[in-house]
Amino acid sequence: MMYRIALACLCCGFALGLAGCVSSPRFTAARPPSGEPGRQFSFSEEGMASYYAEEFNGRRTSNGEVYDMNQFTAAHRTLPFETKVRVTNELSGKAVIVRINDRGPFKDDRIIDVSLAAAKALELIGSGTAPVRLEVVQLGDTATMPGR
Repeated sequence: MMYRIALACLCCGFALGLAGCVSSPRFTAARPPSGEPGRQFSFSEEGMASYYAEEFNGRRTSNGEVYDMNQFTAAHRTLPFETKVRVTNELSGKAVIVRINDRGPFKDDRIIDVSLAAAKALELIGSGTAPVRLEVVQLGDTATMPGR
């Protein structure tokens, strides 16, 4: 009986150990070899952007800071916090650099939610959304990526 319990515990421990080794990153762009923040690498993404403003102003973002709609910040599902991203409105050609400090957007057809300040600079206010291109300018701390 003790042998079976010990064997079952050993098997469970082995299975849990293997499960912890499985890697399933959601962020698939090439990462810098050292994983150091600020290192340059190539990442771009195209899709729809939206913005969030008054309703969330003063609330905590996913990285713990207080959201300020007048700062150039944004929410992205997978990019590490503190990553700086150039967002270009493909209709107007306007571009801004934002810092990722939150998670989202939570609508499937969107790739980024920008702050009110960034939305104004990108000319998103009238339409609420626009097709954009994202380019990472400076990679943040990869330890803050979802799934880590």
